[in-house]
Amino acid sequence: MGPFRRRLSLTLLISVMASPALAEVCYKERPDWDGIPVTLESEALALFLSPAGLFLLGALAVAVLFRHAMGTAIVALLWSFFISFIVWPDPTGLRGARISEGCEAQPTLFIVASAALCLAAVLYAHRGEKRL
Repeated sequence: MGPFRRRLSLTLLISVMASPALAEVCYKERPDWDGIPVTLESEALALFLSPAGLFLLGALAVAVLFRHAMGTAIVALLWSFFISFIVWPDPTGLRGARISEGCEAQPTLFIVASAALCLAAVLYAHRGEKRL
């Protein structure tokens, strides 16, 4: 057995041993996952409909309803904290395993939509008063 075949057989052995561990990640982390790979749209919808996302959407709606510039700025800051929590590096590697397995997608669409929503709200609530 040459060095190439030895490395190939070792790689196959490691990949076969690692596959049940990856399958357990989605089973433990997202038990209601149906096996269909998650898309960007469904991940964004899941993040918007999470308890923190719903709270921030409600707070942003109230701040925009009253055209409160400082309120919209504070809610936009809270959105940035929420997004930072989502994209914070995972030292355990579980997030990467969930993404590679397909039970979680990248939150790119959620981040872009949240940024656009906050920017529109802040610009709408800004009154543009002239100060002396």
